[in-house]
Amino acid sequence: MAIEPEIGAEAERWHHHPGPVRNNPLFSWPPQPVAVLRWYAAYWLAVSTITITAVFSVAIYFTLLPALETMQTFQAGWMVRVWLANLLPQAICAGGLHMWLYHWRKQGNQTKYDARDLARDNGTYTFGNQVWDNMFWTLVSGVTLWTVAQWAVFWMMANGYAPAMFFPDNPVWFVLMFPFLVIWSSFHFYWVHRLLHVPAIYKHAHALHHRNVNVGPWSGISMHPLEHLLFYTNFAIHLIVPSHPIHILFHGYVQSVHPVFSHSGFDQLVVRDEEKAKMGDFFHQLHHRYFECNYGTVEMPWDKWFGSFHNGSAEATQRTRAFKKQMYTK
Repeated sequence: MAIEPEIGAEAERWHHHPGPVRNNPLFSWPPQPVAVLRWYAAYWLAVSTITITAVFSVAIYFTLLPALETMQTFQAGWMVRVWLANLLPQAICAGGLHMWLYHWRKQGNQTKYDARDLARDNGTYTFGNQVWDNMFWTLVSGVTLWTVAQWAVFWMMANGYAPAMFFPDNPVWFVLMFPFLVIWSSFHFYWVHRLLHVPAIYKHAHALHHRNVNVGPWSGISMHPLEHLLFYTNFAIHLIVPSHPIHILFHGYVQSVHPVFSHSGFDQLVVRDEEKAKMGDFFHQLHHRYFECNYGTVEMPWDKWFGSFHNGSAEATQRTRAFKKQMYTK
């Protein structure tokens, strides 16, 4: 069982921060459909991780991804290009954010959830260093298994074993597939994440990710290989639902690049003392703080519906601690 750390004044300030969790109409009752549509529009159509991943998927498709017909047989040329299509956005986003926030400290602790620095000289982590630990598991296990999953999907699509769809054929579904994949990823993540918190699985796999109580950009997909295997089973949806290669790229970036930002440890990106973009995720920050809550994502209220929602209140903290104690003392 992981132990909750003591947190300082800055972390306490964010612990009681009203944030997107309490203001999100997805978690309101009775339902507010108009407010929910406005929230999605503001979240997905503004400068956000969703728009960033959409831009990456289109740009990589036209500049780096091989033509689908070349993927009918497994050959090093196209397989390396798919690997680079995943490696480059992951390294650019995680590396760039880490340099800005933690190496150059361009915004100090402004909007930081936890005032402590990332861990060094700590035997909990591989190589004794939190950043090196996170980079190793992200790049060696995460990007590798993410790429393997996409190799399989692209090969099956190229050979007619998975349904392929192209933009001129069905432009409406082409567009709707993007929000569908966000919701599907959220649903899949919620249930896989709950499975990973079963004590026996948590101990042998998910505990590696939860070393990161105080998270940083490289923490997003820093996971045990078993967790990565479960995490990337969500690509199986493309064996059922007609998809375009852009959708497969987008799906991978939602799964893997989005967590770079949600695990940044900061609520906002600040440039010249002005908040420029939403970055962190207070909802998921609470999960890393208290473990047995907020298993899903902020895009869908799975936790609210299934009784694992933490809204940042003292009452929710007491309830979560009681549940965690019950789970780990059986």
